[in-house]
Amino acid sequence: MNGTSPRVFVTGAGVISPVGNNVEDCWRNLVDGKSGAGPITRFDASEYETRFACEVKDFSFEGIIDRKDAKRMDRFVQYAVVASHEALRSAGLGDGVPDAERVGVVVGSGIGGMETFEEQHTNLLQKGHRRVSPFFIPMMISDMAAGQVSITFGLKGPNFGTVSACASGANAIGEALRLLRAGDADIILAGGAEATITPMAVAGFGNMRALSTRNDDPLHASRPFDTGRDGFVIGEGAGMLVLETEAHAKARGATLVCELAGYGASGDAYHMTAPCLDGDGAARAMRRALADARTAPDDVGYINAHGTSTPAGDPIEVAAVKTVFQDHARRLWMGSTKSMTGHLLGAAGGLEAVVCALALQRGVVPPTINLESPDPQCDIDLVPNTARNAKLKAVMSNSFGFGGHNVSLVMKAVS
Repeated sequence: MNGTSPRVFVTGAGVISPVGNNVEDCWRNLVDGKSGAGPITRFDASEYETRFACEVKDFSFEGIIDRKDAKRMDRFVQYAVVASHEALRSAGLGDGVPDAERVGVVVGSGIGGMETFEEQHTNLLQKGHRRVSPFFIPMMISDMAAGQVSITFGLKGPNFGTVSACASGANAIGEALRLLRAGDADIILAGGAEATITPMAVAGFGNMRALSTRNDDPLHASRPFDTGRDGFVIGEGAGMLVLETEAHAKARGATLVCELAGYGASGDAYHMTAPCLDGDGAARAMRRALADARTAPDDVGYINAHGTSTPAGDPIEVAAVKTVFQDHARRLWMGSTKSMTGHLLGAAGGLEAVVCALALQRGVVPPTINLESPDPQCDIDLVPNTARNAKLKAVMSNSFGFGGHNVSLVMKAVS
């Protein structure tokens, strides 16, 4: 960030998640430490090694998406559109935007329309190529979340998707910040969406041995930083922010939730799926985000960790935090809301950015649940099991993805 770049603020948020299909329900359940895990209902998983997930429950697009249009949208796109609707309404833009050509959309998705792909592949094998839907390609491709949000709400500014595995949603928010600073838009809807609780996705992650197999106790399966962790719990949903330049937000009398102050990204250049063992890539992303935000490490009071509950990843993230924050690592709080939501993959960075914005605005930090026996390597304050009140100056959100993608975002309280 340079001295002439406009400041950028969060003015609205929307959520579809395993613990609530709007911001208020999601936030309440996170603060109360409620898990969204349960048996898989989308398909028969009885023969799978992992038979549970963090599914979205009671999802409805009624009144937001026309039924005919919904049939031409994969589930991840529907999630993005409905979360965007809430975000626009909460930003005071429910009746339309001031200048559609100055309002953009950037939405990340790590995998895109997996459900559509599997359904149409079944059609191909069982019924032949002529029975593959002509809507298959536009329903499947990852950029269609951004495209359909733009179409649904008539937003004509910069419009694209980001794909960086589990960093996709955070990358979308960071790139939106850059567009706003560059003067390419006044408002951008940014975040992530994912819906991959499907036979192929669960089989693929399961055969990698990435998923927890705690089938007898799903509510306690996602346990970041705990010695009993055995893999992540797959989740789904969407998290969207309305990002707006300071001048534009104040001119229309918008409520400023928090400032999006910094974005840092890096690559591990190490391995397809494993994080760099010394956490160097994660540490570089965090340092870049702090520098971009012009924020001292000691000003960060809370980190929403990537914290997926994998044996390898959790201690590496803690080591990276210690490298960056030095002595302050012992004083800050770091928690993983994935202990409740599961891992939303490409949507995780979007949802967790919403969590960080609310933590700043409301002065509450959600807990890391199921933290009963902390890993000795994860020896910082991980906000175990109970939410805490805190007056926060700055927070950080970390998102790391297969391929060595690392993203950190820094948000600040309104001042």
